[in-house]
Amino acid sequence: MECKQKPWKDQVVDLLYWRDIKKTGIVFGASLFLLLSLTVCSIVSVISYLALALLSVTISFRIYKGVVQAIQKSDEGHPFKAYLESDVAVSEEFVHKYSDAALGRVNCALKELRHLFLVEDLVDSLKFAVLMWILTYVGALFNGLTLLILALISVFSIPVIYERHQAQIDHYLGLVNNQIKDIVAKIQAKIPGLKRKTE
Repeated sequence: MECKQKPWKDQVVDLLYWRDIKKTGIVFGASLFLLLSLTVCSIVSVISYLALALLSVTISFRIYKGVVQAIQKSDEGHPFKAYLESDVAVSEEFVHKYSDAALGRVNCALKELRHLFLVEDLVDSLKFAVLMWILTYVGALFNGLTLLILALISVFSIPVIYERHQAQIDHYLGLVNNQIKDIVAKIQAKIPGLKRKTE
């Protein structure tokens, strides 16, 4: 009987919600280790060291198995034979599926950027300008790698925290959202020309 795998989206959700602690721990730990390594060394050095570590393990294992086979006079063959014979090619359907999805997202992003930079809606463009202004301060405090590390930690911690304390978080987010809507409405009422176009 063939075992069906979960769709990749469900696997990602399981990973982020720590459904399988061992698997999530490995992915989170390896990702965090890689990012922290990049803060100390260049990406070329990190990739080289990782490749050397992997090669050291595989070469040692191959030599060990060869010695064991020679001592026991067994004929097991290459220890990685199953992996060497497995198909590792990427199918055309896979490439087309994800390239089409990526193309759709890129086109959507381009339309949104045109909307914002050519000031189709003044309110949206001003919100975007405020966001970019805030990001200048964020960029002055953190470099891109630090932001990636913080994002990785957030991605693996926020879903679990939200799942455990959903009622309280929703309550406070609702209060903050209402306050922001009130402030935006007051600003739009006081400044002429800032009223959003009727949908």
